[in-house]
Amino acid sequence: MNTPVAKDKQTAGVKARAEPREATSKTRAKAEAPGKRRTTAEAAPAVATATVAAPAAVKRKRRNKRSEETIANILMATEKIVLESGADRISILDVCKAAEVSRGTFYRYFSSQDELLDAFSRHKRDRFHRSLIAATLPFDDPDERFEALISYLEHYLEHGNARRLLQVAPEYALGFFKRIFHDSLVRFEDVLKPVFDAWDDRLGAKLDRELICEMLIRYVMSEQLVPGSTDRRTLPRRVGRMIVAITGAGVARTRR
Repeated sequence: MNTPVAKDKQTAGVKARAEPREATSKTRAKAEAPGKRRTTAEAAPAVATATVAAPAAVKRKRRNKRSEETIANILMATEKIVLESGADRISILDVCKAAEVSRGTFYRYFSSQDELLDAFSRHKRDRFHRSLIAATLPFDDPDERFEALISYLEHYLEHGNARRLLQVAPEYALGFFKRIFHDSLVRFEDVLKPVFDAWDDRLGAKLDRELICEMLIRYVMSEQLVPGSTDRRTLPRRVGRMIVAITGAGVARTRR
């Protein structure tokens, strides 16, 4: 039988056991609270880092643009020196002086004279093809596009530096022509695709597109070596008549 004193002792014991649990819960809550505050505090540096990253990206873009301008100046200086003295006599020091860059800056982009000349070849090739596309792309009419191509080739022959390059650096020039030959075939076929499609429809026959492009490219190259005496402005009509004649003969033989 429990006396009042015993009941009080039991009640006190229950409270005593309950209080440590409550204290433990409060301690955990207090321990977790700073953690939440730290999480919020840690988010601030992330925002700050993102804010700092934006100017860094802008700096990289500016640096890339500056690098492109430096490379363009070096290649421009290379072309000037090659056309004056030839590819064999080019020196890195002369290129640096003409481009107004230090040797350290030069070697940041090119490790040797051979690498410079290789980049110069790619630069000339890409410039020729970009100009070709820019000259022909505005014309959707097949005949106008073909005439635009011929006009571009005329301008290239009259105002380009290929003939001068062949005179002062024949070995380099011939190597350059060999390197760009196949790529030029692909570019010419792509540019003249609407023209070839129209010619195929008119003639009712499939033209050898690669052969026609090769003839045009070889014509340009032969003009570098032995300039023709005839008026080059008649070339579109002459090529057109030749294609019609060849195709007509082929159709006639097929019918027989």
